[in-house]
Amino acid sequence: MPAIPVSLYGGHTWENWEWDVNSKSPAAQLSPCRQAVYFHTNVLLESEGAAGVRGTKGFAHGEHYWEIEFSEPPYGTSVMVGLGTKKALLHTGDFQFINLLGMDGESWGLSYKGSLWHGGKSRKYTEPFYDKMTIIGVLLNLHAGTLRFYKNGISLGLAFSGLDKVGVPLYPLVSSTAPETEVLLGLRTSRLASLRERCLHTIASSLDPCTPLNAIPLPTTLRDQLKTNFMYNQHCCECS
Repeated sequence: MPAIPVSLYGGHTWENWEWDVNSKSPAAQLSPCRQAVYFHTNVLLESEGAAGVRGTKGFAHGEHYWEIEFSEPPYGTSVMVGLGTKKALLHTGDFQFINLLGMDGESWGLSYKGSLWHGGKSRKYTEPFYDKMTIIGVLLNLHAGTLRFYKNGISLGLAFSGLDKVGVPLYPLVSSTAPETEVLLGLRTSRLASLRERCLHTIASSLDPCTPLNAIPLPTTLRDQLKTNFMYNQHCCECS
């Protein structure tokens, strides 16, 4: 196992989100614990395009880190790690073998070939990673608005900035065009910078996200802070 990045030593706590069984391509299958995802497992169909899956937890504040482990060497047109909004595409089909994460402005991705993608454009970032059991770490800092990737515990440097301006929660994503790709969800941690943020986070986590804020008996100032800092009640898919 690689060493935990030094940046996680100061106040990070464990998280337990998983892959979302309701937010994935039909070509992606999840393990019973929803921490492993298997892409294009139908031996008759093989792969018909790009397939993705989203994590169950979106991030709008604080610092968050998670790791993706490749059980087998990645191969094919595209295998990617990254994040995106709820609008990020999770399936193409029709034999569209594309770099799914970063194909538009709704997601940001790192290809195993070493390139970064966002807004349909790519740029060189690091050397390709072809090894079995490679672990890619993702560090999202929404205070600074930055996204960094790690390979086996070693920082690869700044990948993206300006993510604090997106204005909606960002969710972990993985995608693949290659048959029988298997990736595992590993370490997941988060850090909130201040006591105020930790208190707001605790309150937001205890509330039903589809209950209108005005219906909750809280001071107006506190309701405004929940709405502004945690996007609470703005993106409830069941209520939209």
